[in-house]
Amino acid sequence: MRPGNRATENSLRHLLNAWDPIGVADEVRDEYDCMLAPLLRRLHDGADRAEIGAFLRHELEDHFGLTPGPTDPEAMAARLVSWWTATGGTGGHRPRVAAPAGPPAGDEKMRAPAE
Repeated sequence: MRPGNRATENSLRHLLNAWDPIGVADEVRDEYDCMLAPLLRRLHDGADRAEIGAFLRHELEDHFGLTPGPTDPEAMAARLVSWWTATGGTGGHRPRVAAPAGPPAGDEKMRAPAE
């Protein structure tokens, strides 16, 4: 399963870069991309602030080698969950809807008459 569309990923990237816990987003725009898919998957699956906060804390400590402040990941988790909720669980972008297919094969009533 693809965790999100490009626009949703870009919106989340913007939020993570604005947070910028290691202070490099101005120079390295994709520094936090390793968190995009796991965060979107968790948000899509209905994770709450505590779960998102625990994930962010784990990433900061284990992946980035930081010691976050006592509320840093939890504050960002609240922001991410609010963003996700405010956008209706789509990250602010409407999902693409497939065009309706033609009549099912074998349904003779719906087929155009042969000429």
